[in-house]
Amino acid sequence: MLLIGILVFGMVVGAAAQLLLGRSAGRIDWTLAFAAGLAGSFVGGLLVSLLAGDGLSLRPSGIIGSLVGALLVTGAVGWWRARSATPKP
Repeated sequence: MLLIGILVFGMVVGAAAQLLLGRSAGRIDWTLAFAAGLAGSFVGGLLVSLLAGDGLSLRPSGIIGSLVGALLVTGAVGWWRARSATPKP
């Protein structure tokens, strides 16, 4: 049950990151939301929770870190896609 909760939380955080960045014009790329949410939650949430001294339990610092991490991952993927789509002279 915990694993399902983590997966759903990751998707929600990834979708929120896409909406906050405005990259999808109101549409959510669920594959990117899943990947960015999980990667952002792992990196951002874990890092912020450990730096704040909260340990590995669910705290507001970890939730905020998850969102910040998902924003960074979503922004990096958007930058990479734009860079790859630009035709080279």
